Amino acid sequence: MKIEENDKLILLTNDDGLYAGGFKTLIRIMEDFGKVVVISTTEGRSAMSQALTVKQPLRVKLLVEDDRKRIYACSGTPADGIKLAVSQLLDRKPDLVVSGINHGSNASASILYSGTMAAALEGCLYGITSVGFSLNSYSSSADFSGCEEYIRDICTMLLREPLPTGVCLNVNFPAVPASEIKGMMVARQALGNWQEEFEKRKDPAGKTYYWLTGSFINHEPEASDTDDWAINNGYVSVVPVTIDMTAYSFMETLKSKL
Repeated sequence: MKIEENDKLILLTNDDGLYAGGFKTLIRIMEDFGKVVVISTTEGRSAMSQALTVKQPLRVKLLVEDDRKRIYACSGTPADGIKLAVSQLLDRKPDLVVSGINHGSNASASILYSGTMAAALEGCLYGITSVGFSLNSYSSSADFSGCEEYIRDICTMLLREPLPTGVCLNVNFPAVPASEIKGMMVARQALGNWQEEFEKRKDPAGKTYYWLTGSFINHEPEASDTDDWAINNGYVSVVPVTIDMTAYSFMETLKSKL
């Protein structure tokens, strides 16, 4: 694939693996926007957050190359993939980093664990306009048709008007038919957390192991301006996210105490 200077260059990744239904949908959509470079693992790397591979070498293999796209398989994490592509595999900085479409919501505190959003944040750290897309369904046969129109609208806007430095977008879709989506809602991150429970089990050899389960607890279920409320009420939530994690509202109080 030859990339001309005036081509839009789109870098794609996800954390569900190269053959996930949401990722296939995203690749198909983004081919209409320019030249596409895809880098992903062949298997899922969910809940990897911003993890990097530091104790073993990264392996990458070119699987597909045609006039519109290149597809690489990478042995590392989503964040690894973005770093590797930007620093080694691409001749120039992409115009857009797009991650997803994730199987499962990345609203509220889930962003802290998400490999999908880690990739978008990694792009953001490189000064690239970046967005992560997720659908509120964990089904391997989830219907992504309701996402397409909104992905096209958002990416058209982002390519026309890049985001401010240090800001990316976390976009979550409700798991409803396209006809039932009420529109987009710019929202804030809901205050909530995962209440983890570990189920104690025995393997066939009689040894004990633990399996992570748990459920999400929204601490402000009545608030109607949050991402969690939006997707549970039929809206596509769009949250602007910053890589600056400073708690500015607490700085003066902390100065007075120290």
